[in-house]
Amino acid sequence: MALVIRLKRIGTKGKPFFRIVALDSRKKRDGKVLEYMGTYDPAKSGDNFNIAIDKVEAWMKKGAKLSETVESFYRKTKKLI
Repeated sequence: MALVIRLKRIGTKGKPFFRIVALDSRKKRDGKVLEYMGTYDPAKSGDNFNIAIDKVEAWMKKGAKLSETVESFYRKTKKLI
């Protein structure tokens, strides 16, 4: 199974909101999720995301790859720690 950590859209039309999730890369964008790890709200300015670093690192040890967007969130959060 090819694991990926990426965004899952849960917002309504015109009001996007995303969850950061781990799932099989062959699944649909909004398919069945293995674990939720955070959120991203593009409508907010400034600090518009939160991510559970410990969960992300645990999945990365299992072989999960990060999407470009989630990787940028991960690097920003690691820089703050």
